[in-house]
Amino acid sequence: MARAGRWWLGGVAVALAALAVWEWATWPDVARLARENPKTTAFLERWRAGERAAGRRADAQLRFVPYGRISDSLKLAVLVGEDIDFFSHHGFATREIRTALTEAWEERELPRGASTITQQLAKNLWLSPSRNPLRKIREALLTRALERRLSKRRILELYLNVVEFGPGVWGAENAARRYFGEGAGELGEREAAMLAAALPRPATWHPGAGGRGYARHVERIRVRMRASDWLRREL
Repeated sequence: MARAGRWWLGGVAVALAALAVWEWATWPDVARLARENPKTTAFLERWRAGERAAGRRADAQLRFVPYGRISDSLKLAVLVGEDIDFFSHHGFATREIRTALTEAWEERELPRGASTITQQLAKNLWLSPSRNPLRKIREALLTRALERRLSKRRILELYLNVVEFGPGVWGAENAARRYFGEGAGELGEREAAMLAAALPRPATWHPGAGGRGYARHVERIRVRMRASDWLRREL
């Protein structure tokens, strides 16, 4: 029995070592994002695979625009909707968790996600929607790496260029042109709020979609925007 136990422990040690080597070999080069834009993301590739499996075209592409060519209204709408403490935290925050739970109680709905923008970026770029513990550990490590290696504005720029604003609509420029026929830099307050309100549930909450829950969230974001002029100084 003792020998079997040693063999078992040895096998576990070998497996853990192999996993560590694999993680090290495949770990993303976070620092590279300071100077290069990603060509694709894990979430986009997942969507493409699903579309192909369903026999549909999957030719959506990212269309990057620099930070200065994204409307301040959209930046503000996304911040107040997803992560109002973005410029003051180091990747993790508790305020949005409390807000999400309060909204869920008031609306009698399941709580929306309450990850910070940095956490969402890490997940979108490299991970999956799974909630298993190993994936959450990777997300936490990548979140810290993003915060250490990139400026806050660069993190927000990347996020706005890769996140899904509607079914198969990736990034602010594609979303602005799809839903409003204009560039990301031309979005006004209401248009920005409509896009930001899509982020918790892009499959069903997006400009042009019906639903009282989505409409309420749009108006909630507009109210927060008007009460958060102080945040514009950070943009």
